[in-house]
Amino acid sequence: MNLHHLLEKRRVAGKPVRVALIGAGKFGSMFLSQVPHTPGLEVPVIVDLDPERARDACRTVGWDDARIAATTFTKDGAAAIANSVEVIVEATGNPSVGIRHARAAIAAGKHIVMVNVEADVLAGPLLADEARKAGVVYSLAYGDQPALTAEMVDWARATGFRVVAAGKGTKYLPIYHDVTPAGVWGHYGLTAAEAQSAGMNPQMFNSFLDGTKSAIEMAAIANATGLDVPSTGLLFPPCGVDDLPHVMRPTDKGGVLEKSGVVEVVSSLERDGRPVFRDLRWGVYVVLEAPNDYAADCFRQYGLKTDSSGRYAAMYKPYHLIGLELNISVLSAALRGEPTGQPQGFRGDVAAVAKKNLRAGEMLDGEGGYTVWGKLMPAAESLKTGALPIGLAHHVKLTRDVAHGAVVRWSDVEIDAKNDAVAFRRAMEAKFSRQV
Repeated sequence: MNLHHLLEKRRVAGKPVRVALIGAGKFGSMFLSQVPHTPGLEVPVIVDLDPERARDACRTVGWDDARIAATTFTKDGAAAIANSVEVIVEATGNPSVGIRHARAAIAAGKHIVMVNVEADVLAGPLLADEARKAGVVYSLAYGDQPALTAEMVDWARATGFRVVAAGKGTKYLPIYHDVTPAGVWGHYGLTAAEAQSAGMNPQMFNSFLDGTKSAIEMAAIANATGLDVPSTGLLFPPCGVDDLPHVMRPTDKGGVLEKSGVVEVVSSLERDGRPVFRDLRWGVYVVLEAPNDYAADCFRQYGLKTDSSGRYAAMYKPYHLIGLELNISVLSAALRGEPTGQPQGFRGDVAAVAKKNLRAGEMLDGEGGYTVWGKLMPAAESLKTGALPIGLAHHVKLTRDVAHGAVVRWSDVEIDAKNDAVAFRRAMEAKFSRQV
């Protein structure tokens, strides 16, 4: 890697990499904390629904008064995109808003780093296609688990290994799919009062717990790498790092996978709630297969953990640092013209599934809410079923009953076909349906 060297050349030339950040939440704040320590990188404009909150975030992460005074804080995303910047970082977490900002950035000839993985899974394949045609970079966000996993998959393939499985770790039990914001904090070991005093959003945290965020991130990885999606959804097998080569291999080889070449999430909890030994809750992994006996012998000689056959091995990162690592995406786009992960096709989708028996007339409340959770599905199956994407299951009314555990379909809801995000998603489905 030579990003720091390339950035130093820009700094010396007096041509810093200039970035507009849209969304100064936790991810954005972590990115901002690194900016003063990265000579040659500037963030002259920050967009947030509450500009004063964004100023406070900058103070919290250590910006001095002079840097804050030199920065424009605004609610106007369009104005920020029109600013004299090279890279737009979209970190709102709102799928519809994210699509709008990404398309505006692409139209303006700006690179777009999509922290907003919800938007990426809803319509990323078409956004990436638009960006390639416009000659700009559309990129997943380094530091978040999809980009880190995509990097490991690329490393494995570039070194001649076959990728058997790739994904991340999380805390999971089957009962979590039905958890609502009202009951989320007990699973994190917090009281509601403690969470409220810390400013923690129960619906956002619940989207991590109920499996929705895992499904979204695995769909992003599948679309970026070409790996397949499990036909019946994620298994979330309990598995520690030492057992990855044993567990994450096909069933005919003694593992749990239906086949080789899939995305999957491993749980940090056994099914009875006991902690997994040496879990991967915060990390990412890739399981690879030796192409020949010589490579398998090298695995053993260099101490790599393998399965009993010696042919399957795993590499992993135990942690991810989200926004603290985002500079890698920003600089890769600006200085190399390369994404740190990008959708190449439409292989994985995330469908809204009922958390309870839903009745006609009820309003869906999206990721992490009281009504639905997001289930990973092969894109071909999602299109065949007519599944409603979780990214569009916000503030839409059911027109018919949906049973607990059933997939919500487009035909089950009132949907505004003229809505920009809906129209763009439909255009993506039309374009990529021939390829799935």
